[in-house]
Amino acid sequence: MSSHQHDLGPWTHTHVFDQGNSQGERRTRWVLALTILTMVAEVAAGWWTGSMALLADGWHMGTHALALGVAVFAYGLSRRHSRDPRYAFGTWKIEVLGSFASALALGLVAIGIVAESAMRLWRPEPIAAFDALVVAGLGLAVNLVSAWLLHGAHGHHHHDHEHAHHDETHGTDLNLRAAYVHVLADAVTSLFAIAALLGAVWFGWTWLDPVVGMAGAVVIGVWAVGLLRQSAVVLLDREMDHPVAAEIREAIEADGDARVADLHVWRVGRAQFAAIVSLVAEAPLAPADYRARLAVHDELVHVSVEVNRCPHAAH
Repeated sequence: MSSHQHDLGPWTHTHVFDQGNSQGERRTRWVLALTILTMVAEVAAGWWTGSMALLADGWHMGTHALALGVAVFAYGLSRRHSRDPRYAFGTWKIEVLGSFASALALGLVAIGIVAESAMRLWRPEPIAAFDALVVAGLGLAVNLVSAWLLHGAHGHHHHDHEHAHHDETHGTDLNLRAAYVHVLADAVTSLFAIAALLGAVWFGWTWLDPVVGMAGAVVIGVWAVGLLRQSAVVLLDREMDHPVAAEIREAIEADGDARVADLHVWRVGRAQFAAIVSLVAEAPLAPADYRARLAVHDELVHVSVEVNRCPHAAH
């Protein structure tokens, strides 16, 4: 056995590929606290005054508090285990999983609104217009403040990469986006409710409330589906149609000899990717030479290269 001590330094590195979004996490915590305070205030006021509108909206705020809690929990879990070696490519996808769960909850909220609106169309109920307007106005104010807190906290990564604009999730904090969409959905619900209640008060259009409720549910459902799709793309590693995959092939095959036989590309951060490249060449170079060709792509943070000599190459 050799007594030589190998220097592994040039081939080892950290697996913390995404640095997180501390501002997004902090502001999501603020919004969660604001939502919980509003929920408690509405439920208490509803119980004290006997207003069903206040009570109903208070418990509705509870569903959004739950979704925001998922986002906060995902941030914390991802940060706490960021250096856990059991996560081969880091913990960033915990945040994406939180986004997927929040999108599912948002979809369920949309279905619930459709069901309730349909019931009210079929069996109209009297509306306490003043109480309901107060609740809707309060909800809109809280959600506008929450949206302001979350807006601009995305922590985008800016790259000069010419194809970055083709990637709809490039640099996007999907966990924060899920929280933001929940806040916007609640704001839209409040805005639509105010319009419907004013129509009922001014023109006696009691049917407008459930119809507008259904319209709001459709908007929320579209947002939920979009968020589900973006999160699922990352969770399922469906990245081979990303421009960086074609650019890896182009860079490796630039010498006219090497050919990419197998390629795997997947996301390990908001704007960071890992890749495994298997290539065949008649006169193969060292793996480091092919890796150097990819150095221009700073979004590639973990690259493994397998080099093979073509079995039919001349000796």
